[in-house]
Amino acid sequence: MSTRNSSTLTKKYKLILSAVHMVYRLVNSTYNVKELILRLTRLLCQFINASSSSVYILEPKKKQIVMIAIFDNKINIFLNKKKDIAKVTKEELDVTKGYAIFEPHLIGIPLVADDNIGAIFVRREKNEPPFSEFDKEMISVLAEQSVTAVKNVQLCEDQQQIILSSIEFIGRMLERHGHVIAKHTPVYFKIVKNLGEKLGMGQEGIDSLYYVSILNDTGALDIPYNILSKTGRLNPEEFKVIRTHPEKCVELMKRVKFLEPVLPIILYHHEKYDGSGYPSGLKKDSIPLGARIMAVVDAFEAMTRVRPYKKRFSFNEAVVEIRRNSGTQFDPDVVKIFVALSKQKKFRNYLSATEKNINNTSHDK
Repeated sequence: MSTRNSSTLTKKYKLILSAVHMVYRLVNSTYNVKELILRLTRLLCQFINASSSSVYILEPKKKQIVMIAIFDNKINIFLNKKKDIAKVTKEELDVTKGYAIFEPHLIGIPLVADDNIGAIFVRREKNEPPFSEFDKEMISVLAEQSVTAVKNVQLCEDQQQIILSSIEFIGRMLERHGHVIAKHTPVYFKIVKNLGEKLGMGQEGIDSLYYVSILNDTGALDIPYNILSKTGRLNPEEFKVIRTHPEKCVELMKRVKFLEPVLPIILYHHEKYDGSGYPSGLKKDSIPLGARIMAVVDAFEAMTRVRPYKKRFSFNEAVVEIRRNSGTQFDPDVVKIFVALSKQKKFRNYLSATEKNINNTSHDK
């Protein structure tokens, strides 16, 4: 073998090893399938020199396409709606069923574990060089690694769901037995998600808000039952105990690795913008953005809730009160977005549903 051929071969296999390593890093830094396949499409274009790439994921039981990630070397697109997925061609469907495509400007390879879990595609424009044999070898290696990556992340998601379901079950049991740290209404996450998106939070931040909306009062497990079940106003000593629930929640959750980004939001969602909150007296931007968002939404819920020892605010009164406390209790930027959104019909419906749901629940107890 000539020195030149040997050098070329070494370079090619270094590229393969690099691709394998990149997929490995993806798996260890990604905790959901959506983000994984979006990042895989970029990786495919990078290593195959493709003009575009896509990854299709099948629902395990029905074997129907449920997710598509696309990258065209400019933007990432994620599709999970039936009307978009219905546009998939018969040729693409065949690849998800196990048939590979090797054409000059298109390669499609099924993702196969014990069964078909999806497919990957890479494309080049007609005016670009056709795929080489080495390109085919590269895409085959990446397909094998992608199968492992997707399966591992799906398993991780399943484990996460089991943990979250267990925590939700505990919360329901607490509520049934007189848990008075009020649970959030079904639209709570939609409200915080809207705020998070308007304030520029990425998908990871939005995911954290979702987990917090489920978990932020889990620390009540360690609060004495006689305090949790009290229907009247808490005395100073009882309130002092209640204030420990964010720290107790963090202590309970810190062993769950995928929840690590959530912990600062849970710990500091009772901090106030002017530094007068708890547990650490943080102020302004020292408070995580997610915690600043939740402080506003939690306050709206609390103000519109029926309680025997305090006045219930109407929808409009609660919005006015939040605006009045801008810069002291609440982040002015979050308040500005909250007030602006409260004038929009969809968001206003969310807030109205929160008010209605809270008070129906209060009357039922």
